[in-house]
Amino acid sequence: MPPLNLPPVKEVAKIPGDWVEERSGLVSVSKYFLFRNVPRDISWLQTLGSALITVFIVQVTTGILLAMYYKPSTEEAFDSIRYITDEATLGWLVRGMHKWGSSVMVILLFLHMGRTFLFGAYKYPRELTWISGALIFILVMAMSFTGYLLVFDQRAYWATVVGVNINGTAPILGPFLSEFLKVGPEFTTETLTRFYALHMLVLPAAITGLIVLHNWLVVRLGVTSPPWSKHRATKGDV
Repeated sequence: MPPLNLPPVKEVAKIPGDWVEERSGLVSVSKYFLFRNVPRDISWLQTLGSALITVFIVQVTTGILLAMYYKPSTEEAFDSIRYITDEATLGWLVRGMHKWGSSVMVILLFLHMGRTFLFGAYKYPRELTWISGALIFILVMAMSFTGYLLVFDQRAYWATVVGVNINGTAPILGPFLSEFLKVGPEFTTETLTRFYALHMLVLPAAITGLIVLHNWLVVRLGVTSPPWSKHRATKGDV
């Protein structure tokens, strides 16, 4: 019986990737993002952005799991949170990861923006990168604010009342913003539903879009070296 002329395993493994690349170009785009030149003297400080993306993915994943059990109404919200924590399988772990993950994300965001400012990465030609990061910061703060009410215990209720009233004192848009968040003169189920929709749908979608834009700008314009570096990165270091 003559030997079979089978293609090497490496060639077979490339077939799915070649199929996807021919029809979408996703493989070449992924290589453009993942394989690029960076300054030789970067440090762990440049990994804060990647850590933020990782925490955001964890927040989205745990948020989806929590949404499967959460009930956004003033009568059932707290009981659903208690069920998740005390009775649902590994609910205490998922809720704990989501709760503490939000704090970790805010801390990493402060550190990342502080590093960017101290390294001068907001200067030409990276102004738009800084602006997109600042918008992400604002939306993450909004995520924290809208998520705090969802537990709907006494502390969450009154803290949100104070926060909304403070927003209402802002000039021009303040009263409109306060009315938009409360959906009426008092905090009701409609208010909780509004906060839930913002926290689960609107804000995550906006943050995801800005993260994609932010990372594309980082890849296009390159990574900034530390101020003490002898090899300062330029626009060509991509």
